[in-house]
Amino acid sequence: MTNRKGGVAWVTGAGTGIGEAGALALARDGMTVVLTGRRREPLESVAAKVAAAGGKAQVEPADVADAKAVRRAADAIGAAFGRLDVLVNNAGLNVPERRWRNLQPDAIQKIIGANLTGAFLVVQAALPLMRATGGVMIHTSSWAGRFIGPISGPAYMAAKHGVVAMSHSINLEEGRNGIRSSVLCPGEVATPILQYRDPPEKPEDIARMLQSEDMGELIAFIARQPPHVCINEVVISPTHNRGYAKMMEGR
Repeated sequence: MTNRKGGVAWVTGAGTGIGEAGALALARDGMTVVLTGRRREPLESVAAKVAAAGGKAQVEPADVADAKAVRRAADAIGAAFGRLDVLVNNAGLNVPERRWRNLQPDAIQKIIGANLTGAFLVVQAALPLMRATGGVMIHTSSWAGRFIGPISGPAYMAAKHGVVAMSHSINLEEGRNGIRSSVLCPGEVATPILQYRDPPEKPEDIARMLQSEDMGELIAFIARQPPHVCINEVVISPTHNRGYAKMMEGR
């Protein structure tokens, strides 16, 4: 395993959920974490948690769908540290009106922008910082990025399938530069994005889902792998997989 103490990690979507958990896990491993998201207040809250645990964090707010904002954040990382060892490319969102029957053009642009365009812009900004010394990129896709289903909606599914392809293409082109790209395809995770589901999830169902902390530990595990190891893709789900349960009910 690689000792990550003293390294620099950039985490997008860092204010809540998987991003927050990943940032805290990497900080526990001794990394300085740069926290990016659209809203400063949640990022400051996560930075305070990192500091309270004895770690180091820097807040760089940005909307990942805004190319100039992403570039400013990357430039700030370069100016402050001159390096980037780990990228957690995690920002994303969904909307309640996600079916073809009620999906509107502005919602399509919002979902694709945050989940796919934003992921590309962050990678493009991070690559120059990583090429000199190598590094690890970890992207949050989804179970919906591997399997077609009725819950996430077509725009989200298409975007997350794109993130999977994007990650593998990084290994294709950048592996020679010592850059390793991993894409995570989790099933249901108990994160704030669940508030957009209709009807709301029951507490007992949320308790059986993957938890953000589970994903945070997975992110830290991938980041610790030695330079000759690339974990290309991880498909992970709760033991109680509701999709599987429904399939079996039909037998």
